Amino acid sequence: MTIRLLAVVALLTCAGSSLAADQWLNWRGPDMDGSVDAKGLPLTWSENENVIWKTSMPHWAGSSPIVVDGRIYFTAPVRDAGESKSDDKGKRLPGYPTKVDDEGGKQINLLCYNAVDGKELWQRNISVGNKFLAKHNLASPSPVSDGTHIIAASGGGVVLCVDRDGNEKWTYDLQKKHGAFGIYWGYASSPMVYRDMVILQVLHGSVTDKPSYVLALDIKTGAQRWYHERKTDATKECPDAYTTPVILKHDGEDQLVISGADWVTAHDPQTGKEIWRAKGLNPDKRGNFRICGTPVPLDNGTVVATSREHPIIALRAGGKGNVTDSHTVWTLDDKRGPDVPSAATDGKYLYLVNDKGIAMCVDAKSGKKVWGPERILSGPISASPLVAEGRVYITNEDCKTVVFATGPEYRELAANQLDGGYTLSSWAVSGKRMYLRAGKFLYCLGK
Repeated sequence: MTIRLLAVVALLTCAGSSLAADQWLNWRGPDMDGSVDAKGLPLTWSENENVIWKTSMPHWAGSSPIVVDGRIYFTAPVRDAGESKSDDKGKRLPGYPTKVDDEGGKQINLLCYNAVDGKELWQRNISVGNKFLAKHNLASPSPVSDGTHIIAASGGGVVLCVDRDGNEKWTYDLQKKHGAFGIYWGYASSPMVYRDMVILQVLHGSVTDKPSYVLALDIKTGAQRWYHERKTDATKECPDAYTTPVILKHDGEDQLVISGADWVTAHDPQTGKEIWRAKGLNPDKRGNFRICGTPVPLDNGTVVATSREHPIIALRAGGKGNVTDSHTVWTLDDKRGPDVPSAATDGKYLYLVNDKGIAMCVDAKSGKKVWGPERILSGPISASPLVAEGRVYITNEDCKTVVFATGPEYRELAANQLDGGYTLSSWAVSGKRMYLRAGKFLYCLGK
């Protein structure tokens, strides 16, 4: 073995050891708020700069990657050999998008790649059946992990749990167990892990009379631990939500917070029982107020929930029943707020970007705008911002990322373009590396 080859092996071994100590177990990061405490991340990149590796994707999808012990997991549509493109284009918005040609293969699979070199290790089928829905397909929910189990859901409602090597532990079919989905633009909520449970939400009602619900499954066996119907008075399309649950800490206790269907609700994560609820997401009772942005928990026991551009509301945990009047901390009613992207925070400020590339910074405590709205990037934008190392990273659907400084003044630091194509996914970070899942490639970026 040559000295050069020995050096390469040593470098890869060290990189693998470093990556194994840095986990990104769910799509919103370790604190479920779009931020991470990381050092040494790249500021600039291109196809010829700071790309450690890139590897081809089987197809575009919205699922964001997670990183567990030096392995990357994500979901994607996979086409069998000989399978032709479907003639069924599904639901499309008029004239949009033109950048994708079809929904992808009929299989929705969970894939595992080596984080060191980008090589595929294995893939497992979650469910069969896929379709195109406006701008996404049925591989939008992102996987989650407790470090031992990998849990992935398809937009068809099948939940798969495997170990890190892809050995199946259990499956659970939400539609078979609890009835067909009635969500107009397709199921896209990601599961979350809480202690020894997997928690899932199904908020629907635009095309069904079946109730919305939240449920918990045993992470080892897949057995149902609890089930709770989430009631709402929302009508038309408003019962539908594409959000993901988060955990909010209050007085030393955890509360499970869910946003959508005109309400923000908090639940006991051990039982699913509702603790409190608040209105404010849809004050004008508009009929098309489905919610996409996942709420952001803050360290002070406050949770911030976005809606369909406006309003944005902050709620203080505590109380019982309807706490709209008593626990609404602030409301920001700006029509240039986010729709699809979730907000991110550094603890002091909230960073928001809407689908058209207009960003603003809001004081997390008071809700007052610090700067913006300011156009920083051309849209559309579906990926949520990442806050890391005193920077905010925002990526549009054409795989261009603008990086600006955190703080009370807007200051652009870099604008980076990759050739990845149609990009819906949000960032994952492990150690000094950043992972971006684009339509054509999965990128590993680092200095």
